[in-house]
Amino acid sequence: MIIRNNISAINTSRNQKIGNRSLNKALEKLSSGYRINRAGDDAAGLAISELMRSQINGLKQAERNVTDGVGLAQTADGALTEIHSMLDRLKTLAIQAANGTYSSSARQAVEEERLQLLEEFDRIASSTDFNEIDLFDSSLPANIDPPQVSDNITLQIGPSDKELLDVNRYYLGSKALLLDTTDFSSVEEAGKSVDVIDNAIEAVSDMRGSLGAAQNHLEHTHNSLTVTDENMSSAESRIRDTNMAEEVTAYTKDRIVLEASQAMMSQAVSIPQMILNLLK
Repeated sequence: MIIRNNISAINTSRNQKIGNRSLNKALEKLSSGYRINRAGDDAAGLAISELMRSQINGLKQAERNVTDGVGLAQTADGALTEIHSMLDRLKTLAIQAANGTYSSSARQAVEEERLQLLEEFDRIASSTDFNEIDLFDSSLPANIDPPQVSDNITLQIGPSDKELLDVNRYYLGSKALLLDTTDFSSVEEAGKSVDVIDNAIEAVSDMRGSLGAAQNHLEHTHNSLTVTDENMSSAESRIRDTNMAEEVTAYTKDRIVLEASQAMMSQAVSIPQMILNLLK
């Protein structure tokens, strides 16, 4: 029996410190919900999960970008829907004016409606915007050949710099679609105007077709992004999140071991006292 070094107490103290650290880690994981709270918990897992988190954040923002893109396409299509309606009315008026049964005063009333429609046409073309971004170019194209693309609105639809979608922005206005050349003041001019209006209707239909294709593209992209986001989040969770059942089991075990070591520490400390009893 020795009293200089209480080996039992030293050994018990070492095990008690180990148990304390293990218990604290279990408590940290249970309270945070994360299996990895610092690099020391799992260095490789931390590196992988951080890269995945970055990609997940990019996917979530791309989803918002795509939703904004759908809104942009719908806004532009809404304006073109009304323009289509006005073009249909213009054609009706042109055919009406091409009939020789109207007096000059009646024909003047038809001409006045034409001018009002073209004014509203130009107002919609110049004022339609999405978040202060003009959706159409109301200036004149270099070569009048409707429909003509002015430029593109570029959408970021993925987490990498190569995942882009260009939405066409068209020249739009009464002059760009040659509607300023229409004239309902005579039978002959009204007859000529019908072909011009038909060409404008076809041009606007092409614009709407382009916007519709872009919107369908964006909706499919959004579906793909949400699935990828879900799968990536699940994978990241498996790496980084705490398995609560396993951790509760580990916590219970560590607590029992710690309580046992505390009990043994009191026994180890009492050994020198036994020696003193022998010396009495």
